Amino acid sequence: MEKFDCVVLGGGPGGYIAAIKLSQMGKKVAVVEKDRLGGICLNWGCIPTKTLLSYAKHFQDILRSEDFGIMGIDKSKIYVDIEKMMKNKDDVVNKLVSGIGMLFKKNKVTLYNGYGKVLDENHIDVEGKTISFEYLIIATGAKPYIPNIKGLKTAFESNKAINNIGILGLKEKLNSVIILGSNTYAVEYATFFNAIGTDVTMIFKEKNILTDFDSELSQTLERQLKKSGIKIVNNANIIEVKEDKVIISQKDKEKEFSADKYIVFLGIRPNLSGLENLNLEKNEKEFIKVNENLKTNIENIYAIGDVNGNMPLAHVASFEGIVASENICGINSKVDYKKLPSVVYSFPEVASVGYTEDEAKERKINYSVGKFPMSANSMGIAKGETTGFVKILIDKEMYGEIIGMHIISSDASNMISEGVSLMGIEATAYDLSRIVHPHPTFTEAIVEASLDAIDKPLNI
Repeated sequence: MEKFDCVVLGGGPGGYIAAIKLSQMGKKVAVVEKDRLGGICLNWGCIPTKTLLSYAKHFQDILRSEDFGIMGIDKSKIYVDIEKMMKNKDDVVNKLVSGIGMLFKKNKVTLYNGYGKVLDENHIDVEGKTISFEYLIIATGAKPYIPNIKGLKTAFESNKAINNIGILGLKEKLNSVIILGSNTYAVEYATFFNAIGTDVTMIFKEKNILTDFDSELSQTLERQLKKSGIKIVNNANIIEVKEDKVIISQKDKEKEFSADKYIVFLGIRPNLSGLENLNLEKNEKEFIKVNENLKTNIENIYAIGDVNGNMPLAHVASFEGIVASENICGINSKVDYKKLPSVVYSFPEVASVGYTEDEAKERKINYSVGKFPMSANSMGIAKGETTGFVKILIDKEMYGEIIGMHIISSDASNMISEGVSLMGIEATAYDLSRIVHPHPTFTEAIVEASLDAIDKPLNI
């Protein structure tokens, strides 16, 4: 029987980072993964999605080329080759997956390809082979949730309804789709399909999309999605899913919608297969409960990433992997989720970190808001990307410390890192206002927003 200091169950963005970190800290580590390294994010989630969105953005830029004086393109001959897009996406994914394998070899991490079933608090079986461990990190991720809606399961069985994995297997462009849900993936795929010319209808029960984000951000993006041609059906209860239509109730009226495919993003549930022998505490949605150090109720077992449900994002899982590894190695490490960013790669992008205004009000924080529109930003005007704004929240009783940053802009995914960095060192709006940014750049809007929070912006 081979013995390890730590076994990591799951080789996704949380699991593989945890394994490498533990090895670098002197531990003997094994990763058990039944599928491909990289998990959902790399193989069927964030990387494929963002790759396809980048292709769709290129397509959109070509369609509006005349706005920038680029003439002579016969737009009637331009079309999207979905099959080639998917092949190129596969090339990107495969390259990154092979990179993880090389990192394992470099860092002397042992990989067991196979299904792992935990036998007890110190042993795991992998395809008939028993491995012992001192510590276990559960990084098994989550799977799409299929609610008990009449006809939905049958629609999946007939391939009329699909999720993100089904999308990545498409061979031809769809003429129309109905997207059930309002979360990040729902918005990103609505953006993708709309950008390549597919008729898109979003149906969801909430009042607005992206309910976890600052309401002003989500409402601004929703208006932009509508402007781009996406149909928004909110406050809707899905009554039944049939082969030829989706039946909903909205404002006590029954309505019907039809499309080539129904794409379902109605939440996730944790992957708990193989953990049945552990008496793990879970919450009402079956996610594994952990403390601030990511430790479960079992002393030598940790749970990171989507399986704990705290903040199901790939970069969060990776950071949780580092935190769990440090705790195993005797370093008291914690996660401050209010200093971790969230991003939606829509057109324009949305990014957020820290408190929203609603949260600040709920906690009775004496806050101030600074805003600056991208329509007044020089780089935004130069690139024709003027939709959106930067919004900064500061705590007036903590010397103007930045407690939230919310951005809607074509480059929000990169811009938000500045807010994350500043909040990480507890910087104030006064500190930010004295940081000179290169001109012209999108990030100048961040400085102007900080000035608006404490005084007055200079360029509006």
